[in-house]
Amino acid sequence: MRFDTKIGIVVRGDLAVWQKLNVTAFLASAVAGGAPEVIGERYEDGSGTSYLPMFRQPVLVYAADPAGLARVRARAVERGLAVAVYIEEMFKTGNDVDNRAAVRAVTAEEMPLVGLAVHGPRNAVDKTLKGLPLHP
Repeated sequence: MRFDTKIGIVVRGDLAVWQKLNVTAFLASAVAGGAPEVIGERYEDGSGTSYLPMFRQPVLVYAADPAGLARVRARAVERGLAVAVYIEEMFKTGNDVDNRAAVRAVTAEEMPLVGLAVHGPRNAVDKTLKGLPLHP
């Protein structure tokens, strides 16, 4: 099945495994919260137990270095895509209020990005992520 929109998550390749997973999870939640139309219906097993809904389309995860992350952020903003960011300082905070304050404390160009997510029209997302390898 081909979707009209695409979800891409980019994480810095040199992070520890737990950090990559943490960043990916938080960025995926940002897309879900910011674009509720990407969420499918609840799941139910044969016994009638109900489970939370998930994205109704694939999420592709890419790897990049700091320069690649900055380039993707700039391209995504230029194209008007929905963007979520995760910066180094967010590893040191323990709550959403402090996370937002950490992002607010730096300019877009100074952001020490460790990950970002983009969502939008398939072609625009493809152009934004062009040249990045899928995460191994």
